[in-house]
Amino acid sequence: MKPVASVRRRVTPFMEWALPHWTRGKAGRETPEDLFRLLYLGWLVAFSFKVLGASWDVSWHFKWLRDDLAPPHLLNSVGTAIALALTIIHVYTGYGVDKTAQRLIAWGTGIFLVAVPLDLINHRINGLDITSWSPSHLMLYIGTFFMICGVIRGWFIRARPGRMRTLVLGGLFVFLFENVWFPAQHQEYGVYSIAAWDRGQPEAEPILIKFAADQIGLPVDDRAVALHFALPVPDQLYPLYAVIAAVLVAVYARAMIGRMFSATAMIGVYIVFRTLIWPLLALAGFPHSAVPVFLIVGALAVDLAFLIRMPVLRALAGSLGATVLVDQALRVQHEMFIAPPLVTPMTMVIGWAGLAVLWLAAEWSLGRYTLRAQEREAVVSATATP
Repeated sequence: MKPVASVRRRVTPFMEWALPHWTRGKAGRETPEDLFRLLYLGWLVAFSFKVLGASWDVSWHFKWLRDDLAPPHLLNSVGTAIALALTIIHVYTGYGVDKTAQRLIAWGTGIFLVAVPLDLINHRINGLDITSWSPSHLMLYIGTFFMICGVIRGWFIRARPGRMRTLVLGGLFVFLFENVWFPAQHQEYGVYSIAAWDRGQPEAEPILIKFAADQIGLPVDDRAVALHFALPVPDQLYPLYAVIAAVLVAVYARAMIGRMFSATAMIGVYIVFRTLIWPLLALAGFPHSAVPVFLIVGALAVDLAFLIRMPVLRALAGSLGATVLVDQALRVQHEMFIAPPLVTPMTMVIGWAGLAVLWLAAEWSLGRYTLRAQEREAVVSATATP
């Protein structure tokens, strides 16, 4: 009984502190500083569980037949449960968020929860459906995307200027980038999967290879089986996604964090994480992946572009520089190590055009909604002044 009594002594003071806050309120209500920090610490924990589970999940699916209760899914579910609890708190009490952040979090969580059963049904009907780019999988990413955007906004508009504000905001952008980049990992695992197949040493278990072959009606020893599941999307998708999606997240990170080399640090942390889990997964016998080290130069191009004060010129010059550097860095990585298939320069011209348009739109939205760090910090400081 002593352990129970000890737990009770610890829990009771927390409940006495927390229960008075459990009152219905509108978004934007004044939030005590200790409660505000606790809520966002909870989000950091939730996203950490989701990232760990997701990172293991990709490798798992390139080795084993799908299982609804696979360990990576359970780990991800812990993060989802924490996120759901925090969403309920924000929606019911109105603490820690404004109306926009509250709606983003609520809609994101709702989309994610709807996507989970749809994904289970999809796998029951279509079997493996291993591609990260399937509709039900995209709904999971989109739901998580809105959820993290809401959390970023909530912290961004309320946290007081200082080191803690910068570090937490940077961490949240790492989680956002991981979610955005997640589907591209399919090609990063796929190139290793094809290489292993060609060596006659497939990384997938025989039961998975047999299931995949039967699903598309080909013999197990046909290379098309590996191609169908390892690289099921056009080669152009990976570099275009790198130039447009990855760089655009870097643009928002640099503007909202507001520190020099913010974008480089954000993507650098992600690459360090991928580099650290690579040997852990490999030692455990799971498939390898190509770590997207080349993205660092795209982030660096974004940071350097922010030395240009004119938003339109910054967007045009930055998008061109980022596109050229990402393309060349990807080719270097492809030659020196391993990377998804390369494409023609014309593909990258399309990528530059798409990035330029979206970067211009980003510059407009950053100004329209007061999302640049210096402007928002001035607002927060003025509000906090008695």
